[in-house]
Amino acid sequence: MTITIRPGSTVMFTGDSITDCQRLESEDRLGFGYPLRVAGEWGLRHPDRGVTWLNSGIAGDKVMDLEARWQADVLDARPDVVSILVGGNDVGWHSYDPDGHVIPAEDFAAGYDRLLAPLAEAGAGLILIEPFLLPIRGLVEVGDMHLGEEVRKEWRADLDPKIQVVRELARKYGAQLLAADGMFAELAATTGPEYWAADGVHPTPAGHAALAAAWLRLIAGPDLTEVVSSRRSPWS
Repeated sequence: MTITIRPGSTVMFTGDSITDCQRLESEDRLGFGYPLRVAGEWGLRHPDRGVTWLNSGIAGDKVMDLEARWQADVLDARPDVVSILVGGNDVGWHSYDPDGHVIPAEDFAAGYDRLLAPLAEAGAGLILIEPFLLPIRGLVEVGDMHLGEEVRKEWRADLDPKIQVVRELARKYGAQLLAADGMFAELAATTGPEYWAADGVHPTPAGHAALAAAWLRLIAGPDLTEVVSSRRSPWS
């Protein structure tokens, strides 16, 4: 079912660096990635339907990090719609961080579920974006390390069950699912993966545009202005 964004709604994007995208360095705090593109395209299409767009993504965050700040950064904003993209840092953490460890899919699922439960209880609309990994060639720089294709094959094996977790949670909570991993695989078939994410993880401008376009296909605006007068916040 398509999520309807009505005039006066608050939409929250949250997650890791893909969502963050240097938001604190941007004038409107939306960053320079897909959240900004979504807000801009929505504003172009619907200049008479004002929406408050928020971005609370933080680079490097895993599900456990979102949990630690969920109340202050997400729930307290009382959003009408929440869009979540997380999971990339829950994959292969131990391969590039001396303090990292393997995060089982079961732990990832339990933590993610705890993020969604209070939002669903409040009646917020949910958009879950699959984490993704594009199969680029060569070395990838992560911090002070350069990781090769064999390590990224291990990431892929770690990622697949976590993508399945996101799909299952989307079904459980009736959320919209943005199947980003499959989308990028299909797009990369004709261009090569580097066109969409030079390091296989962080989207290029074209990659962010693809995410924004896919995101916008999941939502709709009201067909009748009368909807505004009857709208109630899910947090009221």
